[in-house]
Amino acid sequence: MNQKFQKKRTSGEDKGIPVASMPDIIFMLLIFFMVTTVLRETEVQVRTQLPQAEALTKIEQRRFVSNVWIGPLRLPGNQLGETRVQIDDALMEEEEFPTIRNIMYRKLQEEPRLIVSLRVDVTAEMGILVDVQEELREANTLRINYSSRQQQ
Repeated sequence: MNQKFQKKRTSGEDKGIPVASMPDIIFMLLIFFMVTTVLRETEVQVRTQLPQAEALTKIEQRRFVSNVWIGPLRLPGNQLGETRVQIDDALMEEEEFPTIRNIMYRKLQEEPRLIVSLRVDVTAEMGILVDVQEELREANTLRINYSSRQQQ
């Protein structure tokens, strides 16, 4: 065989990929993603002055809670509009209430321990609250919490 194409024999050592800096690289990537990740916050577009209550119970596991806000729409210049329903970032008109059923049913399928927290303004119309409750009942989301603030 020709001498040009023969492999050189090593002293029995197997050369591998150097991994001495691997932990440093992993921690730098971890810190980068922790710093650049933005937690999504819902912007509430309706006013909710919660009613007062004597006895309150705090929900311990907030990750199972889906908020529904009911109250007058906030307009520019500290003006208030008509009563609206907001789920996540979506504002609902009264004729769109059947979509509440679909949204909550989908959320219930994703998380069976779902708790719907109704945050209702003290000046909200009772008819709209009853309509929302009916849609939640149709979606089989029966674990409902009514948010309030401590009575002073």
